[in-house]
This record gives sequence, structure tokens and C-alpha cells, in this order.
Amino acid sequence: MDASPITPDLDEALRYAGVRADESGDMHRKMAEIAAQCMKTVTPRCTYRVSEIAWENGMPSLFGGQLVLPGRTAAVMLRTCSHAALLVCTLGTTFDALARQVQARDFADALLLDGFGGAYVEAGCNAAEREIAAKLPGKYLTDRFSPGYGDLPLDVQSPLLALTDATRRLGVTLSESNLMNPLKSVTAVIGLSDTPQQARIRGCDFCAMRTRCNLRKAGKTCGT
Repeated sequence: MDASPITPDLDEALRYAGVRADESGDMHRKMAEIAAQCMKTVTPRCTYRVSEIAWENGMPSLFGGQLVLPGRTAAVMLRTCSHAALLVCTLGTTFDALARQVQARDFADALLLDGFGGAYVEAGCNAAEREIAAKLPGKYLTDRFSPGYGDLPLDVQSPLLALTDATRRLGVTLSESNLMNPLKSVTAVIGLSDTPQQARIRGCDFCAMRTRCNLRKAGKTCGT
């Protein structure tokens, strides 16, 4: 990934932390302090691979059949695409260690740091997308989508990590229940097409924070 600074959206970080826009006054200043602290030691790291797409029984097949993406979500997202990129991004164990330190000191700060981590790793994914687009001029990128989004099963995580060599490159591993370690890690699929792509992914079901969003736990949404 290029060396340009990765700057996460603090408003997005506040939403991830469960702070509504009408509550964000002083919290924005506090989030900026936490962001500065985190960014001193933590940097998103990403890896990706691009494959041509073949089709097997209506399902996209990548890397000569090593990964077949089942379900309607992948088929719809990739139906006009000639290639797909597999992407892994993580904040690494340094973020996990910082999160433990902050939680031991101040639970409210820990919630803000968790929200910032979500926005920071997504910003890393955005930077990787820009790099992919720059390396493949003339290709249009779809929205990225991940195992667990829509009807794409979580067990796609394992071959996706293997095909990107993410365990060796980034230290990302899977639990028996297909949850990733380090905590702030994201896997995604991105379609590459010769034609412009409309934005399709919206709502909680497609959000990277869907399993740990404080707003969602309270029965609310951020409106994105």
C-alpha cells in the first residue's frame, strides 16, 4: 500500500462508537485526542490479490476454482465484472494492546477507541481500493463486500485469508467460529468491471460494525 497518510473520518468513528450527531460536541474533541494517540503507534496494513472471474453454476469462481463465492450477494455484485480483488486489512496486535490499556483506565475512552478503530481500518481499506484502482486504470470498482454480508457465508474467510497469504503477511488468523484476530481486521471482495458501477451496499447488514455497533444494540441506526 502507498505511503500517503491514512486519515479516518472522525464523524464516522463517533457513529461507530454509538454517539449521535446531536450529541457529538465535546465528544468530537475527545475522539480527536484518542485518534491522535492511536495513530502514533498504529497503522493499517493491507494485502490483496486480483483474479479473473469464471462462473460455476451461476456462482463467481476465483483463482481457478480455489474460491467459489456462493449466494445471491456475490452473484449480483460481480455479475458485470471480469475480475475481483480479495482484500485483507488489519490494525494489528498493537491496536489490541492499546485497547486493553485504555479499557483498564477508562471505559468511556475505550468505547471511543473501539469506534475509532472501526473507522481507521475502513480508511485503510479505502486506501487499498485507491491503490487497486490506480494499478488497473479503466476498471470500475464495485462496493466492497465481506463474508457475513448479505448471504455470503462466514466460512469464506478461511480460503480468502489463505489466498491472500494474510496470516503470514499480516498476522491475521481465524477462530473456530470464523472470527478474525487481531480485533480490527477486515476481509472483503471487490469487483472490477469495464463499466461504471452503481453503489449497492447500504444499511446495517452490510456494515463492518454490524456485530459490535453500540447504536444497533440500542435499536438505533446511524442513518448510513
